Amino acid sequence: MSHLRPWRAARALVPAAAVAAVLAGCAPSQGADAPAGGTPAPASSASSPTTPPGVAPTPTPAGTLLVADFGSDTVTFVDPKRGSLGSVEVGTAPYGLVVGADGRAWVATAEGVAVVDTRTRERLALVLYETDTGPVTTGEYRGGGMGIALSPDGRRVYVGVNVPGGNGTLEVIDTASREVTATVPVGRRPFDIDVSRDGSEVYATNHDSFDVTVVRADTLDPRRIEVAPYGTEGGLGSWLKPHYTAVRPSDGRLLLPFEGERLAVVDPRTGRTEIETMTADTHQHGAAITPDGTLLVVGTGPIDPDEDEGPSLTVRAPDGTERIHPLDGPHEEVTVSEDGRTAYVTGGFTRDGYWDGITVVDLETGGTRRLAVGERPLGIAVLRPGGPSAGP
Repeated sequence: MSHLRPWRAARALVPAAAVAAVLAGCAPSQGADAPAGGTPAPASSASSPTTPPGVAPTPTPAGTLLVADFGSDTVTFVDPKRGSLGSVEVGTAPYGLVVGADGRAWVATAEGVAVVDTRTRERLALVLYETDTGPVTTGEYRGGGMGIALSPDGRRVYVGVNVPGGNGTLEVIDTASREVTATVPVGRRPFDIDVSRDGSEVYATNHDSFDVTVVRADTLDPRRIEVAPYGTEGGLGSWLKPHYTAVRPSDGRLLLPFEGERLAVVDPRTGRTEIETMTADTHQHGAAITPDGTLLVVGTGPIDPDEDEGPSLTVRAPDGTERIHPLDGPHEEVTVSEDGRTAYVTGGFTRDGYWDGITVVDLETGGTRRLAVGERPLGIAVLRPGGPSAGP
């Protein structure tokens, strides 16, 4: 198997018909969107809990999974052994989510950021965006929230807001008041939002503009770093754009996987990028990293079936060695259990080929099992007894 192949750049510009038929997040057409109907709920609205009125809900145990149902308007609570525990309405087409140490989940939907009490399983509020994203729609190119992250102290939520046809924004939400306190310009389609370990910087990974926006948390000044190891010649028609980022615990560098061939290692202070070799040879999306620096990357499948490998989960040790676990069908995002032994990979790919469930991967044996949950699940988190949790 060869890697770092020069022909990748030659096929960066994909005909429109091919773009419309293959992988998520990698095509310029916006025809996939469809009106969702209705208007955004008011910021103070809340949904009913999953238990009947007057009945105390069963506490949600640690280790339960929370997934964002991109194909619906819900998040689903999942027992990783037995399946769904019930769903809560949050807003149209939820994408990313993050859970704080206080048990509140923040869910980026097309309408606003939903606040969910994971213990009682009810929506507490919907924080509407300040950014004008146009009509509320569904589909891969819908406007509204995409990536989302919490500050280490839990006081701020950062959400990347997609503006169809233009540059996105980073909106800052005060978690106490549940109000948007600032809006910062970023690049196009902010797939992922990450925060430095000390909380001093926020990173927006912008798919359609081949870059990461570095935002200082104190001044909210943005700075652009281009991340394009295959070049940018394909423009919006290119498959070879950044998707998700992991922040390396040891030194704060940003890790962005491309095509199961190249890992872009970005120093956010200098903007310099180094390239390391990867081995999965598949189009890559979701990424997560463990406290010891083990990187997990979701391979969604081949761009060219004659040249590339199928869906997989790459587990990359801090020394760069990799284990590749094949997966059955496309997947999108990944998170890891508290003990680090199990990965949970969502099957809710944003274009054709998605399925309604997650794959549970035993990271010691490589064994996998599929669990039917939710509707096109994308974002995923493990509810932990303490500390924030998110996928990826």
